[in-house]
Amino acid sequence: MINQDGKNNHNPEPDLIGPHGGYRNLKSYQMSEIVYDATVAFCNRFIDSRSRTHDQMVQAARSGKQNIAEGSMASGTSRKTELKLVGVARASLEELLLDFQDFLRQHGLTLWGKDTQEARVIRKLAWEKNRSYLTYKTYVEASPSGVAANTTICLIHQTNYLLDQQLKQLEDRFLNEGGFTERLYNKRSRARKNQ
Repeated sequence: MINQDGKNNHNPEPDLIGPHGGYRNLKSYQMSEIVYDATVAFCNRFIDSRSRTHDQMVQAARSGKQNIAEGSMASGTSRKTELKLVGVARASLEELLLDFQDFLRQHGLTLWGKDTQEARVIRKLAWEKNRSYLTYKTYVEASPSGVAANTTICLIHQTNYLLDQQLKQLEDRFLNEGGFTERLYNKRSRARKNQ
């Protein structure tokens, strides 16, 4: 309905293709990028570049980052796909976490507990402004292998926590608002009624 000012009184109809992208602003994506850079640096320092483990760890870190981005871009037309891809990202980072824990165990190195002094130092860096891989670079590239591995493990835990929260929000949104197919059906139904 149009009022005297020529403005529409009704709420505008939601777009068929919802907002999507913007993954670079997601904390989970930003953290996954740090994890990827740390993993590449760690593997280049401590894992034989010709080994399958090197490739698998780098690929798991890359998969975590790339699937968040791909899911974000797909969200405009498929919230189900977004949910699936963010789940894949989470699974890839869990695989990577196990690889780092295996490295520590196989080299007789200590896994930091959540509340150890060392872990608290790394966790506290999460509050730094303009945080990037450079925030953690010395811990990964200028420290012994145990420190580098544990630092990356802390980063993976932080990223996984963010992804768990993101998955819960995506699941709730999908259940409450539906997806592209439902929006398409509703829009077509309204168009038929208006004809």
